[in-house]
Amino acid sequence: MPQIAIIVEFDTLDGQEAEFTRLISEHARLTLEEEEGCLRFEVIKPIERDGTPILNKVMVNELYADEAAVTRHEQNPRMPILREATGKLLAGRRLIMAEVR
Repeated sequence: MPQIAIIVEFDTLDGQEAEFTRLISEHARLTLEEEEGCLRFEVIKPIERDGTPILNKVMVNELYADEAAVTRHEQNPRMPILREATGKLLAGRRLIMAEVR
């Protein structure tokens, strides 16, 4: 079974990026500690080519051992709590799931 990558681009509301980054970074840390099938969970700050941070943008780059690990992640009891806490900080999000080849 192929590994599954998840990339999510988040658009934060003005003034909410720091709090969102704090919450998603803690989620990433706990996911790596608790979920055996999570191989990578990075919080990424997008930048312009000249190195200037892109305001109100945060991304995550996750890698899971297989589809079963993704399902376990989606069923983690922390997920509804995280969604509720971060939902009010976001203007939008774009999720990409892919098989690693």
